[in-house]
Amino acid sequence: MKKFILISAAALLVSSSAMAQTTVVTTTGAGHGAAVQIEPEYRTKIRSYVTEHKIRPVETREKIVIGSPVPRDVELATVPSDWGPSLTKYRYVYSGSHVMLVDPETRMVVQEVD
Repeated sequence: MKKFILISAAALLVSSSAMAQTTVVTTTGAGHGAAVQIEPEYRTKIRSYVTEHKIRPVETREKIVIGSPVPRDVELATVPSDWGPSLTKYRYVYSGSHVMLVDPETRMVVQEVD
């Protein structure tokens, strides 16, 4: 009986982990409470866009990370519509090898796409 329970628990854990990988939900830092969902096919489009358009990464004194504001001297780019309808309200900046989605009102980084 114990063996059956352990096998069932392991199967449930594996299946829930697989389901969690289909959509990425990130809650932003600094108490904003907003969530940004990016479907896997849009993540692929974002990575392709950066490569195809040869987007140059910005250089800043401090690393740009989720939950922190982007410096005022960094220009935020408009998110292309083919990145998905839920992302068009954001702007982005390419920093290092990551696309950082930014709330244009607060300039806070809300999501990182690598």
